[in-house]
Amino acid sequence: MKDKLKNNHNMLFRLFLSTLYISAFTFGGGYVIVSLMKKKFVDDYHWIDENEMLDFVAIAQSAPGPIAINGAIVVGYRLAGILGIGITILATVIPPFVIISVISFFYNAFRDNFISIFNFIIFHSFSFFLKDYIINFNICKINLTKIFKN
Repeated sequence: MKDKLKNNHNMLFRLFLSTLYISAFTFGGGYVIVSLMKKKFVDDYHWIDENEMLDFVAIAQSAPGPIAINGAIVVGYRLAGILGIGITILATVIPPFVIISVISFFYNAFRDNFISIFNFIIFHSFSFFLKDYIINFNICKINLTKIFKN
């Protein structure tokens, strides 16, 4: 009995960390999270088979609300029941909540300081331009040396 309980805690912890990781490093919306959940839970852990995951995606799409949360709900329920729902929802919501909190903190710090915001924008625009210029220059230089060697 203790081994089964220990395995259940281990699985719940892996479920939480996997969902937290997917949510924290995913950019592009809920459909991206669904594909990463498929990779993690179907391909890597083999906790769910592929046809079942397709059914879960259909359920997540048809239910009202964000598809990332709906996908976490159906996967969490399938793997660990009601407790799995709570764990996956929490792990899916924590990263965006933290990111928005940090952004709002810095927004309040810079809101009234127009010159700081302007300097920040100019500096980062210039740094992106410089990075692109250096990368493109190096690519052109490499391509030109290949052309003129022949």
